[in-house]
Amino acid sequence: MSRIVLGFLCGIAFGAFSVVTMIPLKMENKRRAMAGAFFNRFAIGFVICNAALPWPGWLNGFALGLLLSLPEAIITKKWVPILGLGEIGGAIIGFSVA
Repeated sequence: MSRIVLGFLCGIAFGAFSVVTMIPLKMENKRRAMAGAFFNRFAIGFVICNAALPWPGWLNGFALGLLLSLPEAIITKKWVPILGLGEIGGAIIGFSVA
């Protein structure tokens, strides 16, 4: 399987997981927040699968998950759930791809 296809699959899976975790939350503009979370997590999965950094796979995923989750965490000020899910999910994807 090509890395691009794997990136799409990992991105869709991680994005869907993120959206499912948001279902019980109460918030304004829930659909917009879910769409933003989906595309942020999709980007994490896609980039991790297609990046070639000189570190172990899990560390690549962890670092890219942190880097790509940081803008959303800064805007929403929800540091722990956004950064935590980005780092853990990124590490899992990175480990799986390596």
